[in-house]
Amino acid sequence: MKSTFLSKSKNILAGLALSAMGWTANAAEPLKIGYSDWPGWVAWEVAVEKDWFAKEGVDVQFEWFDYVASMDAFAAGQLDAVGMTNGDALVTGSTGAPSVMIAINDYSNGNDMVVAQPGISSIKDLKGKKIGVEVGFVGHLLLLTALEENGMQESDVTLVNVPTNETPQVLASGEVDAIVAWQPSSGQALKMVPGSTAVFTSADKKGIIYDGLSVNPASLAARHADWEKVVKVWYQAVGYIQDPKTRDDALKIMSSRVGLTPEEYAPFLEGTKLLTLEEAKAAYKKGTGLDSIFGSSKVSDDFNVNNKVYDTPQDVNSYFDGSITEGM
Repeated sequence: MKSTFLSKSKNILAGLALSAMGWTANAAEPLKIGYSDWPGWVAWEVAVEKDWFAKEGVDVQFEWFDYVASMDAFAAGQLDAVGMTNGDALVTGSTGAPSVMIAINDYSNGNDMVVAQPGISSIKDLKGKKIGVEVGFVGHLLLLTALEENGMQESDVTLVNVPTNETPQVLASGEVDAIVAWQPSSGQALKMVPGSTAVFTSADKKGIIYDGLSVNPASLAARHADWEKVVKVWYQAVGYIQDPKTRDDALKIMSSRVGLTPEEYAPFLEGTKLLTLEEAKAAYKKGTGLDSIFGSSKVSDDFNVNNKVYDTPQDVNSYFDGSITEGM
């Protein structure tokens, strides 16, 4: 699932020279897209299963990864594009692997959570308490947002650095008073600790975490027409998922990809706001608020610099191009 791209950055630069050379020569090759276990990216599976890319006349090869591994592969030039959060796009770019997000798939709408022990019913109740979170990662950003929304600072709590996939076990052990995680880890924590509560979620701050399709700029320039077809197919998939007549079939396809039943997967999809074409066009408009991908990404950039994920602020505008979406 999602995380900020920290520990891998030192291993990226070696592959970049190779990745810069082959785009024109490989124009006849399939577009290689890395995707991973987040509903906004699993949604691509609908288009894959329905063979819509071939029908649109574009050759695409989707490759399934763990999330961080997908960004490694993209940075090493093994992929033309990858599903990333807007904040992680900035991090990969800071290491020398630039990208352009040509489609905004979704924003997190509740799947990312601060989950607290029984008896704790609000963020304010966490003052002076221990919180397990992967420091410097997207959960850390969500936590800082929750504290700020409640008139608190990071110094009001004690952070315990915990890998996100281990947060359910750490909460269950009683070592911390709360954890920050995204689905499925957040849901596992709620199940493992009876009486635990989600005291803040990404639904309380819509737009703090966007997810999208980020493309290598050289590939985008060389095969722009093909990428236009990919984005067109994306909105066909969104329509299929959101149509009540076909939603059950879409859920079956998506849940099968991650080894769950449609009933188990449905809450994950509910916690992810897939953007319609018109909603994505609105998100691509320049603005300073979280309803704009640019405003949201400025928040992520500030977070990344303040937490020394990278030293120099990124040119946020260069990472997001809504022209294909806007032209549809």
